[in-house]
Amino acid sequence: MRNRFLKTLKVLLVEDEVKLSKLLKNAIGDNFYKFGVAHDAYEGLELFKKMEADIVITDINMPKKSGLEMAKELKELKKDLPIIILSAFSDTDKLLNAIDIGVVKYFIKPFDPDELLEYIVSLEAKLGERVILLEDGYTYDKAKKTLYKKNRYVALSKKEKEFLELLLEYYEQEIYVVSDEIIKKSLWEDSGSDDRLRTFIRRFRAKTSKELIKNIKAQGYQLVIS
Repeated sequence: MRNRFLKTLKVLLVEDEVKLSKLLKNAIGDNFYKFGVAHDAYEGLELFKKMEADIVITDINMPKKSGLEMAKELKELKKDLPIIILSAFSDTDKLLNAIDIGVVKYFIKPFDPDELLEYIVSLEAKLGERVILLEDGYTYDKAKKTLYKKNRYVALSKKEKEFLELLLEYYEQEIYVVSDEIIKKSLWEDSGSDDRLRTFIRRFRAKTSKELIKNIKAQGYQLVIS
Protein backbone atom coordinates (compact mmCIF):
# COMPACT_ATOMS: atom_id res chain seq x y z
CA MET A 1 0.00 0.00 0.00
CA ARG A 2 1.47 3.34 -1.09
CA ASN A 3 0.24 6.13 1.17
CA ARG A 4 1.83 9.54 1.73
CA PHE A 5 0.51 9.77 5.30
CA LEU A 6 2.04 6.42 6.31
CA LYS A 7 5.45 7.58 5.07
CA THR A 8 5.42 10.34 7.71
CA LEU A 9 4.90 7.94 10.64
CA LYS A 10 7.31 6.37 13.12
CA VAL A 11 5.70 3.15 14.37
CA LEU A 12 6.83 1.01 17.29
CA LEU A 13 5.84 -2.68 17.51
CA VAL A 14 6.21 -4.36 20.92
CA GLU A 15 5.72 -8.13 20.51
CA ASP A 16 7.41 -10.97 22.41
CA GLU A 17 6.60 -13.54 19.70
CA VAL A 18 9.65 -13.21 17.45
CA LYS A 19 8.00 -14.92 14.46
CA LEU A 20 4.99 -12.60 14.59
CA SER A 21 7.13 -9.49 14.98
CA LYS A 22 9.21 -10.49 11.92
CA LEU A 23 6.05 -11.30 9.95
CA LEU A 24 4.50 -7.90 10.73
CA LYS A 25 7.69 -6.01 10.00
CA ASN A 26 8.05 -7.76 6.63
CA ALA A 27 4.35 -7.30 5.82
CA ILE A 28 3.86 -3.64 6.70
CA GLY A 29 7.16 -2.13 7.93
CA ASP A 30 8.25 -0.64 4.61
CA ASN A 31 5.09 1.48 4.45
CA PHE A 32 6.32 3.75 7.24
CA TYR A 33 8.99 6.39 7.70
CA LYS A 34 10.42 4.24 10.48
CA PHE A 35 9.32 0.90 11.98
CA GLY A 36 10.95 -0.18 15.26
CA VAL A 37 10.58 -3.55 17.00
CA ALA A 38 10.93 -4.37 20.71
CA HIS A 39 10.33 -7.76 22.34
CA ASP A 40 9.18 -6.77 25.83
CA ALA A 41 7.65 -3.78 27.59
CA TYR A 42 10.91 -2.52 29.10
CA GLU A 43 12.65 -2.60 25.74
CA GLY A 44 9.54 -0.98 24.24
CA LEU A 45 9.62 1.95 26.66
CA GLU A 46 13.31 2.58 25.96
CA LEU A 47 12.88 2.37 22.20
CA PHE A 48 9.82 4.64 22.33
CA LYS A 49 11.89 7.37 23.99
CA LYS A 50 14.69 6.98 21.43
CA MET A 51 12.56 6.95 18.27
CA GLU A 52 9.70 9.16 19.56
CA ALA A 53 7.11 6.93 17.91
CA ASP A 54 3.84 8.36 16.57
CA ILE A 55 1.94 5.06 17.03
CA VAL A 56 2.57 2.01 19.23
CA ILE A 57 1.33 -1.51 18.43
CA THR A 58 1.72 -3.90 21.36
CA ASP A 59 0.88 -7.41 22.45
CA ILE A 60 -1.22 -7.47 25.61
CA ASN A 61 0.32 -10.56 27.28
CA MET A 62 4.09 -10.31 27.68
CA PRO A 63 6.59 -11.48 30.32
CA LYS A 64 7.95 -8.99 32.90
CA LYS A 65 5.31 -6.35 32.18
CA SER A 66 2.01 -6.48 30.26
CA GLY A 67 1.16 -4.41 27.23
CA LEU A 68 -1.52 -2.59 29.24
CA GLU A 69 0.95 -1.65 31.98
CA MET A 70 3.33 -0.34 29.33
CA ALA A 71 0.48 1.51 27.58
CA LYS A 72 -0.36 3.31 30.81
CA GLU A 73 3.25 4.49 31.16
CA LEU A 74 3.38 5.53 27.50
CA LYS A 75 0.24 7.63 27.96
CA GLU A 76 1.95 9.45 30.82
CA LEU A 77 4.82 10.27 28.45
CA LYS A 78 2.58 11.23 25.52
CA LYS A 79 -1.09 11.73 26.34
CA ASP A 80 -2.42 11.68 22.76
CA LEU A 81 -0.36 8.65 21.62
CA PRO A 82 -2.47 6.15 19.61
CA ILE A 83 -1.90 2.65 21.02
CA ILE A 84 -3.11 -0.50 19.25
CA ILE A 85 -3.40 -3.72 21.27
CA LEU A 86 -2.84 -7.25 19.92
CA SER A 87 -4.21 -10.26 21.81
CA ALA A 88 -4.72 -13.97 21.31
CA PHE A 89 -7.92 -13.80 23.36
CA SER A 90 -11.02 -11.65 23.50
CA ASP A 91 -10.76 -10.88 27.21
CA THR A 92 -13.62 -8.54 28.20
CA ASP A 93 -12.00 -7.31 31.41
CA LYS A 94 -8.70 -6.55 29.70
CA LEU A 95 -10.54 -4.91 26.81
CA LEU A 96 -12.37 -2.61 29.24
CA ASN A 97 -9.08 -1.78 30.94
CA ALA A 98 -7.56 -1.01 27.57
CA ILE A 99 -10.41 1.41 26.80
CA ASP A 100 -9.91 3.12 30.18
CA ILE A 101 -6.21 3.59 29.44
CA GLY A 102 -7.03 5.10 26.06
CA VAL A 103 -6.13 2.30 23.65
CA VAL A 104 -7.62 3.15 20.25
CA LYS A 105 -7.99 -0.35 18.74
CA TYR A 106 -7.91 -4.02 19.74
CA PHE A 107 -6.94 -6.76 17.21
CA ILE A 108 -7.51 -10.45 17.97
CA LYS A 109 -4.81 -12.85 16.71
CA PRO A 110 -4.61 -14.11 14.06
CA PHE A 111 -5.45 -11.00 12.03
CA ASP A 112 -4.79 -9.73 8.53
CA PRO A 113 -1.82 -7.28 8.50
CA ASP A 114 -3.61 -5.33 5.75
CA GLU A 115 -6.49 -4.67 8.16
CA LEU A 116 -4.01 -3.25 10.66
CA LEU A 117 -2.50 -1.08 7.94
CA GLU A 118 -5.93 0.15 6.84
CA TYR A 119 -6.77 1.07 10.41
CA ILE A 120 -3.57 3.11 10.75
CA VAL A 121 -4.48 4.92 7.52
CA SER A 122 -7.82 5.82 9.15
CA LEU A 123 -5.93 7.67 11.91
CA GLU A 124 -4.84 10.37 9.47
CA ALA A 125 -7.63 12.72 10.53
CA LYS A 126 -6.70 12.21 14.20
CA LEU A 127 -2.97 12.68 13.74
CA GLY A 128 -3.21 15.23 10.95
CA GLU A 129 -0.41 16.50 8.76
CA ARG A 130 2.02 16.66 11.67
CA VAL A 131 5.12 15.63 9.76
CA ILE A 132 5.88 17.48 6.53
CA LEU A 133 7.93 15.76 3.82
CA LEU A 134 10.45 18.19 2.38
CA GLU A 135 12.91 18.08 -0.49
CA ASP A 136 16.22 16.15 -0.40
CA GLY A 137 15.17 13.64 2.29
CA TYR A 138 14.22 16.20 4.95
CA THR A 139 11.15 16.07 7.18
CA TYR A 140 9.76 18.68 9.55
CA ASP A 141 7.77 17.81 12.67
CA LYS A 142 5.31 20.66 13.19
CA ALA A 143 4.38 19.63 16.72
CA LYS A 144 7.98 19.52 17.95
CA LYS A 145 9.26 22.17 15.54
CA THR A 146 12.20 19.95 14.64
CA LEU A 147 13.92 19.21 11.34
CA TYR A 148 15.28 15.76 10.37
CA LYS A 149 17.47 14.52 7.53
CA LYS A 150 16.75 10.82 6.89
CA ASN A 151 15.69 10.38 10.53
CA ARG A 152 18.69 12.31 11.94
CA TYR A 153 17.96 15.42 13.96
CA VAL A 154 19.21 18.68 12.45
CA ALA A 155 19.94 21.36 15.06
CA LEU A 156 18.50 24.75 14.12
CA SER A 157 18.87 28.12 15.79
CA LYS A 158 15.82 30.00 17.06
CA LYS A 159 15.83 32.27 13.98
CA GLU A 160 16.18 29.30 11.62
CA LYS A 161 13.15 27.63 13.22
CA GLU A 162 11.19 30.87 12.94
CA PHE A 163 12.17 31.08 9.27
CA LEU A 164 10.99 27.54 8.50
CA GLU A 165 7.76 28.09 10.44
CA LEU A 166 7.12 31.31 8.51
CA LEU A 167 7.56 29.66 5.09
CA LEU A 168 5.39 26.73 6.16
CA GLU A 169 2.66 28.99 7.54
CA TYR A 170 2.41 30.79 4.21
CA TYR A 171 2.60 27.53 2.25
CA GLU A 172 -0.40 26.16 4.15
CA GLN A 173 -2.32 29.29 3.15
CA GLU A 174 -1.38 28.47 -0.47
CA ILE A 175 0.99 31.43 -0.58
CA TYR A 176 4.04 29.58 -1.84
CA VAL A 177 6.54 32.44 -2.10
CA VAL A 178 7.28 34.68 0.89
CA SER A 179 8.73 38.08 0.07
CA ASP A 180 12.10 39.32 1.32
CA GLU A 181 10.36 42.15 3.17
CA ILE A 182 8.05 39.83 5.10
CA ILE A 183 10.97 37.56 6.08
CA LYS A 184 13.16 40.48 7.21
CA LYS A 185 10.32 42.02 9.22
CA SER A 186 9.43 38.69 10.85
CA LEU A 187 12.99 37.73 11.80
CA TRP A 188 14.58 41.07 12.68
CA GLU A 189 11.76 43.64 12.79
CA ASP A 190 13.31 46.94 11.66
CA SER A 191 16.95 45.83 11.76
CA GLY A 192 16.81 43.49 8.75
CA SER A 193 18.69 44.24 5.53
CA ASP A 194 19.14 42.57 2.16
CA ASP A 195 22.73 41.61 3.04
CA ARG A 196 21.65 40.18 6.39
CA LEU A 197 18.95 38.09 4.73
CA ARG A 198 21.31 36.79 2.01
CA THR A 199 23.90 35.82 4.65
CA PHE A 200 21.20 34.10 6.71
CA ILE A 201 19.91 32.10 3.71
CA ARG A 202 23.46 31.12 2.67
CA ARG A 203 24.22 29.79 6.16
CA PHE A 204 20.87 28.01 6.39
CA ARG A 205 21.50 26.25 3.07
CA ALA A 206 25.05 25.31 4.15
CA LYS A 207 23.60 23.70 7.28
CA THR A 208 20.77 21.93 5.43
CA SER A 209 20.50 21.76 1.64
CA LYS A 210 20.40 24.08 -1.36
CA GLU A 211 17.33 22.14 -2.50
CA LEU A 212 15.28 22.92 0.62
CA ILE A 213 14.74 26.65 0.04
CA LYS A 214 14.15 28.01 -3.44
CA ASN A 215 14.85 31.63 -4.38
CA ILE A 216 12.26 33.09 -6.74
CA LYS A 217 13.93 36.05 -8.44
CA ALA A 218 12.45 39.44 -7.50
CA GLN A 219 9.74 37.72 -5.42
CA GLY A 220 11.19 35.96 -2.37
CA TYR A 221 11.76 32.47 -1.02
CA GLN A 222 9.82 29.21 -1.17
CA LEU A 223 9.94 26.10 1.00
CA VAL A 224 10.17 23.06 -1.30
CA ILE A 225 7.68 20.38 -0.26
CA SER A 226 8.35 16.95 -1.80
